[in-house]
Amino acid sequence: MIKAIVTDIEGTTTSLSFVKDVLFPYARSHLADYVQSHAQQPAVKALLDDVCTTVGKDLTPADITAQLLVWLDNDEKITPLKSLQGLIWLDGYQQGAFTGHIYPDVPLAFRAWKAAGLDLYIYSSGSVQAQKLLFGHTSYGDLTPLLSGYFDTHIGGKREAASYQAIADQIGLPAPCVLFLSDIKEELDAAQAAGFATLCLCREGVLADVPGHKVVGSFAGIGV
Repeated sequence: MIKAIVTDIEGTTTSLSFVKDVLFPYARSHLADYVQSHAQQPAVKALLDDVCTTVGKDLTPADITAQLLVWLDNDEKITPLKSLQGLIWLDGYQQGAFTGHIYPDVPLAFRAWKAAGLDLYIYSSGSVQAQKLLFGHTSYGDLTPLLSGYFDTHIGGKREAASYQAIADQIGLPAPCVLFLSDIKEELDAAQAAGFATLCLCREGVLADVPGHKVVGSFAGIGV
């Protein structure tokens, strides 16, 4: 029996185009200025130090910015980059530069699942900060009260079965009682290897076969 649902964001709750065409370009265009103006703030300084640790050597502020831009352009799932992106997006949300895109079936499903007693969690390569911002600033209002928790790459990579076992351990449920939603087969395979139930979202175009996983076109097609 499913007692909790863990969902991906990009391509699952949120259009890929919002992330690709709105969030990423905003972070890229503001990254250098943000690093320069916030470098001495403890939280940002710690992330910049993490960049040096990740590459294994000391870097100048200019080199750190250059490295972050390389990671961003390559869509690398590097934790200090994702955390900095979240801080930059916080400024964007607060300034009204954009609101978080959510498919219209998502808030309806979230509310129905919550009312049915299911716990809802987010697992994304984007930072927990970025996740909270997106769901807290949607055109459907603040959806964060419906969510019980958030996971990012601090718990592990999304294509690693151990990450999903760690999530099950943290939320205190046996893996078979947790349903994972994603549009990426490798993520679904990893979750399934950890014992999770899985569903693949195919938001655009004709539903395609994804070996080993049931495919649905929206949250409205999910029965739990």
